[in-house]
Amino acid sequence: MGNTNIPIAAQRGPIPDPIHAGLAAGWRVTDCARLDDDLVLEADVVIVGSGAGGGVTAEILANAGLRVLIVEEGALKSSSDFKMREADAYPALYQESAARKTRDKGINILQGRTVGGGTTVNWTSSFRTPPGTLAYWNRHYGLADYTPDAMAPWFAMMERRLDIAEWAPAPNENNDVLRRGAARLGIATGIIHRNVSGCWNLGYCGMGCPTNAKQSMLVTTIPAALELGATLLTRARAERLAINGDQVARLDCVALDAAGLAPTGRRITLRARHFVLAGGAINTPALLLRSVAPDPHGLLGKRTFLHPTLVSAAVFAQRVEAYAGAPQSVYSDHFLHTGAIDGPVGYKLEAPPLHPVLMATTMAGFGAQHARLMARFPHAQALLALLRDGFHPDAPGGSVALSGDGAAVLDYPIGDYLWDGARRALLSMAEIQFAAGAGTVMPVHEAAGEYTSWRQARAAIAALPFKLLATRVVSAHVMGGCAMAADERRGVTAADGSYRGLRNVSVHDGSLFPTSIGANPQLSVYGVCARLASGLALRLAKA
Repeated sequence: MGNTNIPIAAQRGPIPDPIHAGLAAGWRVTDCARLDDDLVLEADVVIVGSGAGGGVTAEILANAGLRVLIVEEGALKSSSDFKMREADAYPALYQESAARKTRDKGINILQGRTVGGGTTVNWTSSFRTPPGTLAYWNRHYGLADYTPDAMAPWFAMMERRLDIAEWAPAPNENNDVLRRGAARLGIATGIIHRNVSGCWNLGYCGMGCPTNAKQSMLVTTIPAALELGATLLTRARAERLAINGDQVARLDCVALDAAGLAPTGRRITLRARHFVLAGGAINTPALLLRSVAPDPHGLLGKRTFLHPTLVSAAVFAQRVEAYAGAPQSVYSDHFLHTGAIDGPVGYKLEAPPLHPVLMATTMAGFGAQHARLMARFPHAQALLALLRDGFHPDAPGGSVALSGDGAAVLDYPIGDYLWDGARRALLSMAEIQFAAGAGTVMPVHEAAGEYTSWRQARAAIAALPFKLLATRVVSAHVMGGCAMAADERRGVTAADGSYRGLRNVSVHDGSLFPTSIGANPQLSVYGVCARLASGLALRLAKA
């Protein structure tokens, strides 16, 4: 299926750039890489991070009449900068050039690092928090107010705000493989909801949307907050909260150079009535650890969860062109709901887009074998399985700690419980790909070969050794580390997002989640943080 939309889109004329227009109109934005002197600022609320949680919070608090200041470690980029080239996008828009890894290098983690955070570079998949996940939080973490009925208005509010709706056009061939293969096996699939408006169906969402169709924080909540008078600091790294008793007196930041890597020597001091931490489930716990935040039960940074993700590649006779069209539009939860939520690990199936660098760095093998695969790139297809981690005692998740220089490091051991899920996932994906007509299936594992029949693949996958660095594990979803719970012995944050022991600090990002979600988490973050920010606005108004 070719990218037939490109010629049509090219006829639509220049794309208005709301970021350039806003800057010209006088938005309060400071690129801290250009500071000549140290900077001291005050606000009602300082928000650390501009992604899903920080962006939603910024708009709601600014609408409440509060002076909001947003701190972002990455740069402010816009549609004018997004050229649909991996070489440009990964260093500019991702943590560690899209190569952030766990301490043992066994898992590659894709995380945004730019204004809008992960929402600027994700693939737009939007799911409400599954009811089973909310029920588990209720039972095990006392989160009685987090029920499907209680959360539904907040999800609906954010779906309206961000144009989240079921994707209406036909799926591209990459996603249709999942639909066709699953249908032939009697496996149910669904259509993914996407946060897009006027989408051109280009397929390059992971490199920043060049048409402003993706309703990320970059083009929605952050501009709205800036229009209301909020201040945005970019290339500013939040280093430490200065704690005085049971409250934070200030946030100390360092300015980064134009590459966003090295401190320039300029320091930024931010004072506020309240501080909202929204840097994501690795960076938020790390900031609190550097600040020696209260943690009487040793929970900070613990139970950090990924959706450990396995990949199965296939080659078809027809051209798949997995880089063209909506990146993800079909999913299956068939293997997510095969038993009790805390039984054998379940997994969600989706079809990721394939671009040359992403595919080349993810696939196993090297030399001539790898070159042969890349030569078949237009015919390549991929499925991924997101393991739902955090619901079983044999899967305690990972932990965020600090390296010698204070940087965040994630440890994420994978035991037999998750490896069993990994094997089952690779089997499921291979069977679906063959059912859809694949000529060759290649589980992404260093010891795997190229299999030409389901019978051959089934026997080979059953015999593979499952261990880190042999089995390719990736993730784009990080959750937990500042878990909410009714009982302080179970979570460092309360159900309203407030950080226990610091009366003017809240956490508004995926680090709040006590487990993984079991689905792409952006809508969960939007809905939860809309609720928390609305409550915080009321509390601050009364203070």
